[in-house]
Amino acid sequence: MTQARPDLWRRLLAEYVGTGFLVAVVVGSGIAAQRLSPSDVGLQLFENAAATAAALAALIVALGPVSGAHFNPVVSIADAAFGGLARREVASYLAAQLAGAVSGSMVANLMFELPAVEWSTTGRSGSGLWLAEVVATLGLLVVIFGVVRSGRVGAAPFAVGAYIGAAYFFTASTSFANPAVSVGRMFTDTFAGIAPSSVPAFVAFQLVGGAVAVLTVRALYPGLAAVATDVVVPGVDQPSGTGGRANGGAPPPARSTRGGPSS
Repeated sequence: MTQARPDLWRRLLAEYVGTGFLVAVVVGSGIAAQRLSPSDVGLQLFENAAATAAALAALIVALGPVSGAHFNPVVSIADAAFGGLARREVASYLAAQLAGAVSGSMVANLMFELPAVEWSTTGRSGSGLWLAEVVATLGLLVVIFGVVRSGRVGAAPFAVGAYIGAAYFFTASTSFANPAVSVGRMFTDTFAGIAPSSVPAFVAFQLVGGAVAVLTVRALYPGLAAVATDVVVPGVDQPSGTGGRANGGAPPPARSTRGGPSS
């Protein structure tokens, strides 16, 4: 019996839910941190980072078996570049992630009795912040694809969560590293917010970081195409008459790079 990946609509729902929860955690924990530690910005950032890192790992574990748990347009685009995601599905993944991010931000605002949409007035601009987004995104993709290529896919949720938690502190921008999350955070004028005018540059430099990451990963892991479908974690396949993985999530045997994107 061969197996196929989950239906596209299930994968898109997982990306919407996962990205929505991720942004809700980022925004909600930021609001809570401001209220719990009003006079200590460092502690606020630590609380925000810890909640985000833990929730991200949990969401990848929970939803990765459905969609791969990208929750990030740059991850989806990079995965498509390596043949892990069909290029015809990239736009759908991105739309689900963006919709989830906006929904998550609005829900977080409402949970703390704020207006559902409250445009951020926090400007984030400058060469240091833009470089930080390149570095943060580059590091994130190297961690993701490096862990998958090493065959340690079970460690991926915790490696990604740990990296994001650390990147809150070692990057000047606090590591957005995600275009969907950047857009979602426009909708809240709280600790995690970013002014709409600052978002285009953040997204542009995240994409630059993603492009550099693709080149770097290709150089480091020439055989990555063989396991690209396991990013961020392998999907749990359903019985089908079509081809696919049947090894329960372990990296498949090495195979030659396919001529076109896989589905």
